[in-house]
Amino acid sequence: MNDKIKNENVKNGIIFPVGEPNTAYAKYFKGQSFLDHLVKDPDIDVTVSNVTFEPGARNNWHVHYGYQILLVTGGEGWYQEEGKPARHLVPGDVVVTKNNIKHWHGATKNSWFEHIAITNGKSKFLEPVSDAEYDQLGENND
Repeated sequence: MNDKIKNENVKNGIIFPVGEPNTAYAKYFKGQSFLDHLVKDPDIDVTVSNVTFEPGARNNWHVHYGYQILLVTGGEGWYQEEGKPARHLVPGDVVVTKNNIKHWHGATKNSWFEHIAITNGKSKFLEPVSDAEYDQLGENND
């Protein structure tokens, strides 16, 4: 594993503020994440948030009862749907997760990662992504 951390500028907020440590959802994450709600209006049917992950941070497997769109704005990360290979993410990538699809997302081991999450409906967090699952991703992680 390469010990050099990449994309450290992400932790300073590239487009939107990084926000505060994501303590409200910390139990559903491995590693530190930060959250800045950009749109959280009861009259709008989506929330829009800037989510920033430190290197190696990731959320648990989860589903959305609605949908989620991720717009990658900084660093390098992973997205994986259950039963499918993980997808390496870089700025400019767009991910659409449809209703009730089990998935997870987070940073690579050696890079900060940031995305805008546009979420409709409720989310249900499930089990953590195991270290064994995460460590298998390897080659784009160094």
